[in-house]
Amino acid sequence: MSGRAWGVLLVLCGAIFLEGIDVAMLNVALPSIREDLGLSTGTLQWVMSAYVLGYGGFMLLGGRAADLFGRRRMFVLWLGVFLLFSGLGGLATEGWMLIAARFVTGVAAAFMTPAGLSIITTSFEEGPRRDKALLVYSGTAAGGFSLGLVAGGLLAAADWRWVFFAPVVLSLVILVAAVALIPASPRPDRKGRGVGLAGAVSVTAAILLLVFGVERATHVPALWTAGTIGASLALFLVFAAVERRSASPLVRPGLLRDGGLVRANLAGMLFAAGFFGFQFVAVLYLQELRGWSTLQTSLALIVIGVDAVLSPTLTPRLVARFGNARVIFGGLLLAALAYALFLPVGADWTYPAMFPSLIALGLAFSLAYGPLTIVATEGVAEEEQGVAGGLLYTSFQFGAALGLSAVAAVQVAATDGTSPAALLDGYRAALVVPLAAALVAALVSAFGLRGRSGAAGTEAAGTEAAGAGAADTPVAAGTVR
Repeated sequence: MSGRAWGVLLVLCGAIFLEGIDVAMLNVALPSIREDLGLSTGTLQWVMSAYVLGYGGFMLLGGRAADLFGRRRMFVLWLGVFLLFSGLGGLATEGWMLIAARFVTGVAAAFMTPAGLSIITTSFEEGPRRDKALLVYSGTAAGGFSLGLVAGGLLAAADWRWVFFAPVVLSLVILVAAVALIPASPRPDRKGRGVGLAGAVSVTAAILLLVFGVERATHVPALWTAGTIGASLALFLVFAAVERRSASPLVRPGLLRDGGLVRANLAGMLFAAGFFGFQFVAVLYLQELRGWSTLQTSLALIVIGVDAVLSPTLTPRLVARFGNARVIFGGLLLAALAYALFLPVGADWTYPAMFPSLIALGLAFSLAYGPLTIVATEGVAEEEQGVAGGLLYTSFQFGAALGLSAVAAVQVAATDGTSPAALLDGYRAALVVPLAAALVAALVSAFGLRGRSGAAGTEAAGTEAAGAGAADTPVAAGTVR
């Protein structure tokens, strides 16, 4: 890659690093925020869910906007919005203010992230070079999460508000670098191509209602929950009808006929549900039951960040030998094993007892995340790369929101009192959610092992050896990956 290409990749990696560190720092600061603002468990969960709802709900629109209005333009503009509202979150004095700031920050990320991903997928030819760039990109996201765990613990120990102020400084540095290094692209031809606002509104409302219904399930009558989820499903049907009749749909129906892309999105959604749900329960267990400090919690969880090293080093070799489908399947099975090992967690568990689950989860992330990104974007036309990236990150964030809502609901329902034994019962019950999500994700991905999957490793190895020649030829849509 040329120096300019590396510079662009560095800026985009900085942005995904920012997103990872922002989420991780908030994750370990949640108990401090709860204590200072007096938030209930349900409200505390919405501090996280507001972000992922804004992120996931508007991601498809963000990807579409990148394709229509220019990827660089959308990236720079919404990075500025991210900077502003991250700072406003640090100034919040009430729970609703923090939730609102996090929602807008998530919306900003929803426009910024698919724009950044599509800049990579359109700047590097499909094949080994793009795969390498995407695996470095995913490894950087993991690095942001890992560093965020430690940084969040240190900053929250001083004042949780610094968890929001620190990303402002990093955002400003990335914004200046983006303006200087990312080249301006030709203005896209938007003739006959609308934004698809009706589809974006209906799918966002559907996601909001579905997660809200799950979160409130333990607090309201079953009929109310059924009505809310029913309304959500109705809105998903409205979205499907709008997309089918639209001359310029938010997501072209043909894109969803690609079996590999659909499997990648479903598996990504379920993987994110388990991953974020597990993080939420683990942090509460360590800080509220065990009494660990935010810094101790950060240092305990940092081992998950081993994927920052493995994603750009080990994962490309495994993909070259076995193919994306098999590597993804192995990663999802490993995630299920990690959650299963944590199920019998006790009130006096030592860190060595927790370590196998945490290291296995870090390895699982390195095997699943990058290859899922590759599968979800390969074979997609350049003018739809923003939508493809938006669809993938919508799945990730939708899954994260549902996972957080589900574990919070199960934990509340299974916790009978405030004694250590009661809290432990709640945590153990909630841990079943990520385990189930990982197992279903593995089942979904298993369908990708059929057909040409047996030759995937051979093809990938040949591609690696051949370098940039035939390997850079786009993969036909619908190919099993």
